[in-house]
Amino acid sequence: MNPASATALRADIERSGYYPELMSDALATALGEESVTCYVVHHEATFDRDELRRHLTVLALTPSRLIVGHTDEHPPDDTCPVPYATAATEAVRLDRITSVVITRMVAEPAEHRVGAPLREVYLTIGWSSVGRLELEPATCGDPTCEADHGYTGTLSPDDFSLRVSEVADGADVVAQVLAFAAEVSRVTSARP
Repeated sequence: MNPASATALRADIERSGYYPELMSDALATALGEESVTCYVVHHEATFDRDELRRHLTVLALTPSRLIVGHTDEHPPDDTCPVPYATAATEAVRLDRITSVVITRMVAEPAEHRVGAPLREVYLTIGWSSVGRLELEPATCGDPTCEADHGYTGTLSPDDFSLRVSEVADGADVVAQVLAFAAEVSRVTSARP
């Protein structure tokens, strides 16, 4: 890893305070000897009944791959009698990325200026590994028809999505996700 990027990435993982050694260990395995050109660290807290659950997502871009890392904590269950955590990474070659969708949300859109801060950014990256299928009953157009015409639907790539907001995550995280999205778009558009 590039020492400057490796140091900054490690510092942001440490700052999240969410099992930094576990996430760093998982990333080191996925990255191997490759350098990190840019990254995003996103810590999210959710409520599961009466308990607070945390989730950490780390996106790391290398010269040849997108690394997606997730860390989750779990309560004791049948597989483990004590609380435990899982850390998973997926490495996707840049030439496999088929879409980068960036959705921006701004307040007072008539007043928005190029480069102004955004309220929210929603990033979706697809590489056709996972899809979302939305089905609905098919019809023939005849309102009195009672025949079964099967189903119709759409299949959308849904490999990775991340939503960040100025209110929940801070303006710096929103800007970081936007910069990361721009870089992923740039490097995937440069392919033959």
